[in-house]
Amino acid sequence: MTVLARPAGPSRSMAGHYRFRHVARMEWIKLHSLRSTWCALVITVGGATAMAVLIGRGTRNGAGDLTNNALAGVAPGLLFTGVLGVLIMTSEYTSGMIRATLAAVPRRPLLLAAKAAVLGVVALVAGEAASFISFAAGGAALRHGIAAPSLAQPEVLRAVLLAGASFSLIGLLGLGLGAMIRHTAAAIAASLGVARYMPVLIVANSLTTTKPATCSPHAAPCLHFLSPWAGLGLLSLYAAAALGAGAWLLARRDA
Repeated sequence: MTVLARPAGPSRSMAGHYRFRHVARMEWIKLHSLRSTWCALVITVGGATAMAVLIGRGTRNGAGDLTNNALAGVAPGLLFTGVLGVLIMTSEYTSGMIRATLAAVPRRPLLLAAKAAVLGVVALVAGEAASFISFAAGGAALRHGIAAPSLAQPEVLRAVLLAGASFSLIGLLGLGLGAMIRHTAAAIAASLGVARYMPVLIVANSLTTTKPATCSPHAAPCLHFLSPWAGLGLLSLYAAAALGAGAWLLARRDA
């Protein structure tokens, strides 16, 4: 009797017939198997907490925006999250795995959507953890008789939640840049350059503030920052534009 060997993995008849949940599950397996994923998440939470403690211990003005000070440590974590978003896309091109991925999932917009969904959820959970932990640690580190801010105070809970949400948006921005550029070093440079200037400033000066900025008449001209929700909308627009451009190029270029 002749036995026909069945090829491992998805058959040709099955290729292209995966639903979103199947592709998302494959992307989750790839994401949590990357060492860089856990390194970036640990550095994100740990770095944000350490910086919040240092800033809290050095705070002497209780009239300032203590919530914004405690959340200042999220900025380095945002950069790491952007790099993680880049690596999720470009690492497949570097290793050559992208050919096998596209053979299994030829619907490229579906593939990018699954990557975005998995990364978005993971970055959101890590971001909220970093935000709440750094907020608590920064408040606990306050000295000189300064009372720690409370989540029950106006705008404080909103600031902490939006700080965590920004991790997801910066990660998606990095994913979109990775899909556009495809080369790890160049995409990381672009991600750090973009996130460092405009998106991180939006987070620091709009999303995590609880008090309006004040300007001294004798100081340099004061910048007028966006409101928290306008800042969140603009950051979402950046992420959507990067993903849209990445999806368009991914569908039109060879692997």
